[in-house]
Amino acid sequence: MNSTVPLSSMDRFVSSFFNAEVAARYVAPILDGMLLTIGLGLCVIATGLVLGLALAVLRIQHVKLVNAFIIAFADIFRALPPLVVIILLFFAFPYIELSMSAFTATWLALSLVLAAFTEEIFWAGMLAIPKGQWEAARSTGMGSWGTLVHVILPQAVRMTVPPLTNRTIAITKGTALGSVVALHELLNVSSSASSEAGNATPLVMGAVAYLILFIPFVVLGRWVETRFAWKR
Repeated sequence: MNSTVPLSSMDRFVSSFFNAEVAARYVAPILDGMLLTIGLGLCVIATGLVLGLALAVLRIQHVKLVNAFIIAFADIFRALPPLVVIILLFFAFPYIELSMSAFTATWLALSLVLAAFTEEIFWAGMLAIPKGQWEAARSTGMGSWGTLVHVILPQAVRMTVPPLTNRTIAITKGTALGSVVALHELLNVSSSASSEAGNATPLVMGAVAYLILFIPFVVLGRWVETRFAWKR
């Protein structure tokens, strides 16, 4: 007569969350999702920081119409949740013949949100530079652009490193929102694998992958904040 020994609570826990057989089956797609998340995050950081800096530089020129547009852009995209922007780009824009892939919609949405915050951070940094430094640079014969590039921006960038670092980390973690539009990033792949396997192990693998991705990023951010902290 065969008798089945009931599993202990610990055995059930391990089988549900740390199942080696399930992990081996889904490690490849989760690695693919991890790579896509890395690529998307890097694209968002590059686009958002460059666009935000460009807008701040344009705003410091004090052209009323341009400034009105930049202020409206910054206010709108800082107010809108990134998820709403992703949904609008992916689902609404096809109605005006502007269809885009899930990757493009997620990248563009997160980049615009990061650019809005970046512009305000750089703008605040430039305003924090004493007016006397503008005047002193111009008294040496520098033009407006020379003063901005060689005197004002280096100081402003140094002052804005801590808030920029925190904002960049926060928006990069938003790549998980791409799962809403079926982007095969890390969260989407992990969730789908967990549903298919009927086991939570792929979700645990996804969580571990996020830690592997973002803990070095957070540590690097802390070092950058310390290294470039503005000392008065």
